[in-house]
Amino acid sequence: MNRQPEKELMDGSAEAAAYAAADFSTPHEAFVDRLIELAGNIEKALVADLGAGPCDIAIRVWRRRPLWRIVALDGSASMLHLARQAIAKVGAGHAIDIVEADALSGSLADGAFDIVYSNSLLHHIRDPVALWRRMAGLPKPGGLLFVRDLCRSQGRDEARQIVERYAGGESELLKTEFFESLLAAYTVDEVRCQLAEAGLEHLSVAMSSDRHLDAWGFRPSASP
Repeated sequence: MNRQPEKELMDGSAEAAAYAAADFSTPHEAFVDRLIELAGNIEKALVADLGAGPCDIAIRVWRRRPLWRIVALDGSASMLHLARQAIAKVGAGHAIDIVEADALSGSLADGAFDIVYSNSLLHHIRDPVALWRRMAGLPKPGGLLFVRDLCRSQGRDEARQIVERYAGGESELLKTEFFESLLAAYTVDEVRCQLAEAGLEHLSVAMSSDRHLDAWGFRPSASP
């Protein structure tokens, strides 16, 4: 099935509220588990969360690694309004900084981060190669890049089945957004081609669930 792009920003207040209210505890905890597994025993780190949305993942990361400082970037003011509320509620304002900006912008400094991650950002982007190049420049030499995103369903029927399996009890708006995201996502082979074009063949790519793919690796150290 050909990719069916969706809009790049979830910037409507209703969309943001539906996303923030949804129960993503299982996939978000799985994401954090994998992130921490890849990062190893790093006690202190400067971390970039790209496409942070309402910051549920950033808060979960902070709870597991309270000495990490997280810069949470998102282009949606509606999402970040909810993120600020969530961060204040749990008292994580000292550890999570909000940046309202597009992921492709130059708002974050190259080579500044020990860890860079994103969850469910890639499928929103019309120029994925540009995003890969931008993301790959943010970690320090030896720093970790970890990306998890949806993988495109083989057809609309399969996408509907996945929506009902994992979001059957959510709002109709959330289910519609999920369905459209499954049609807009990239495949493993497409991501491998994107990485090759971006000069990032050192990153690994693999399916991590029946609906997710992962890409990860460490920025090569500078040549002596």
